[in-house]
Amino acid sequence: MTSPKTTGLPFVLILSALMAFTSLSTDIYLPAMPVMTADLHGNAELTITGFLIGFAIAQLIWGPISDHLGRRIPLFIGMALFVIGSAGCALATDITHIVFWRVFQALGACTGPMLARAMIRDLFSRTRAAQMLSTLVIVMAIAPIAGPLIGGQMIKFTSWHSIFWLLVVIGILMFASLWWLPETLAEEKRVKASVKGAFKNYAALLRNRKFMQFTLSLTSYYVAAYAFITGSPFVYIRYFGVAPQYYGWLFAVNIVGVMGMSFVNRRLVNRYSLEILLKYASSVAALAAVAMAASVWFHVGGIALIVVLIFIFFSMNGIIAASSTAAALDAVPGNAGSASALIGSLQYGSGIVSSLLLATLSDGTPWTMAWIIALFATLAMLLAQKK
Repeated sequence: MTSPKTTGLPFVLILSALMAFTSLSTDIYLPAMPVMTADLHGNAELTITGFLIGFAIAQLIWGPISDHLGRRIPLFIGMALFVIGSAGCALATDITHIVFWRVFQALGACTGPMLARAMIRDLFSRTRAAQMLSTLVIVMAIAPIAGPLIGGQMIKFTSWHSIFWLLVVIGILMFASLWWLPETLAEEKRVKASVKGAFKNYAALLRNRKFMQFTLSLTSYYVAAYAFITGSPFVYIRYFGVAPQYYGWLFAVNIVGVMGMSFVNRRLVNRYSLEILLKYASSVAALAAVAMAASVWFHVGGIALIVVLIFIFFSMNGIIAASSTAAALDAVPGNAGSASALIGSLQYGSGIVSSLLLATLSDGTPWTMAWIIALFATLAMLLAQKK
């Protein structure tokens, strides 16, 4: 049930910040990854892999817990874990230690976007939920725009360690803001069975064809998206020679596209079904991805064409993420916490596939990143077309 406390600006801003935790935790240090690789004597791409492993696994645990205890308690615990993990990353001295603390950091960070989505489903119907998710994406997009820009400037004047100390401060501020966030899961709607019993919900969710169709389409799209997020620092900075402080601008332009399409999507959901929107948006994304891969293969257009086509591909996230998530949660209205956890686990866990493929198959050119994006964007499109 909605109220001024759950529709006002503070509520939207706090949920947007929670939704942004994943991108902020990674995007802010992307410009520093080449420096971290040299400093830690290891592959910095593994720090993204570690984060996503922790993120994917922890969501499956937090989902049933939130259905049983409500949304606020897991959020408070999650923010505390995030602060501890960020401090561990700042103090790390080798690649093994920072990967470990990135996993720990993710145990807390994952509660943000997962429970923000669940809270939206607690409060709003299918179409309204898609509108609210689009609104959150518009506001939360500040993080992936500001993150690389801040990180790129910080690495000019200080070490990469300070970036993680900044995350500690952000985590503390988020912990404090949670006191203003209301509980959205009423006592009578909570799962009465034990938390252990609640894990059985995942088996039912995996058997739900409609839920899994939307979820797997979103997952495939995010494999492609994370291939860019993980691979672009090396492609732009090392291959094309872009200065780290300017990399953030090339990254940020994609988020501007996401914000624009999220704004448009708020109106589109009133005119078209979520299924139609997902079909067309995923098709545009796939076409842009395939064209980008072709440009890399045939050495046409250079970095300028890559930037343009990636912009088109990324912009579609403004429709794909909100529409697929709202449609998936609508298919299983009684298990919003567990369903949101499974969506998030597969969505962000998909980045494990991207980062591992890039870490093991990269040939020092943009090609590996390009074919991964094209392959999985096409798969996302095909899944969205299924009846």
